[in-house]
Amino acid sequence: MLLILKPEAKPESIQNLADRLQSLGFIVQDILEEHTHMLLLAGDTTYVDCDQFARIDIVDSIMKVSEPYKLAGRKFHPDDTVIDVCGQKIGGNHFAVIAGPCSVESEAQILAVAESVKASGAAFIRGGAFKPRTSPYTFQGLGLDGLELLKKARQKTGLPVVSEIMNNNHLEEFHRDVDIIQIGARNMQNFSLLREVGQLKKPVLIKRGLANTVDELLMAAEHLMVAGAKDIILCERGIRTFETATRNTLDLSAVPILHKKTHLPVIVDPSHGTGSWTLVEPMALAAVAAGADGLMIEVHNQPEAALCDGSQSLTPENFEKMMKKIFRIREVIAE
Repeated sequence: MLLILKPEAKPESIQNLADRLQSLGFIVQDILEEHTHMLLLAGDTTYVDCDQFARIDIVDSIMKVSEPYKLAGRKFHPDDTVIDVCGQKIGGNHFAVIAGPCSVESEAQILAVAESVKASGAAFIRGGAFKPRTSPYTFQGLGLDGLELLKKARQKTGLPVVSEIMNNNHLEEFHRDVDIIQIGARNMQNFSLLREVGQLKKPVLIKRGLANTVDELLMAAEHLMVAGAKDIILCERGIRTFETATRNTLDLSAVPILHKKTHLPVIVDPSHGTGSWTLVEPMALAAVAAGADGLMIEVHNQPEAALCDGSQSLTPENFEKMMKKIFRIREVIAE
């Protein structure tokens, strides 16, 4: 619901109205355009008496909002959101690469990879401490010990840390030790986890589910925003289709579609999207050309010995070669 205010409405009256609406349980977004001041109400407006709001002296008119994602949508937030994490920006004209191994395996491994990806131009180090694996017999991650090793990598390189949370048992540790909390594809619609993570009010990277639509991804972001999160990165990482030539089908059309629908940054993960290191570079370059705000790339110093997803991991040498091409494409599309 959108309350369009009268031109003569005074700031203190607007603030009083916003406070009153918040006390009723609504999330209120103040929208000031060139000639119009509005208050956007997010929440359950099913039983709202529109006539009651229309009688408020500073309200000029009321408009129902059809889009279900009122906070994540671009309609009432036309400018791109730029997220700043420890000085590293993503969104708008700011492009960033998140790189690192699928899982943290040892101190030597994560430190070596962190140093190499930073030297090649990565802005963030990623690594899984808790791993959601399809088989219960495969490596499940080092857990909290993995987070400690990621902290060491951050201390040594200065790169902010991105890591995936699996459940609400470790909210405190992730709030304290992780710079961007990742919600994986399997948890995209774990709404109780989204609410808990959103209440931390930290930057969140949320991946599109294996069988979810673009609008469902935006609604997942809406859950985070309603809970309190503002800095959210959306990640296209491939969806499940009938095609078996790749691990998933990387939907690059989602990039411009999401940019049209939302103000939130959109990145692409070609590693999980293809499942093959030979396809990572061409799809990463295509994602950049499509307008992605960033990339998430798996890099391992010994992919053949990796405990998780070595087949889709680039070596540091291949990552450096790819990054040089990415920077050239960025220059071209910026012209």
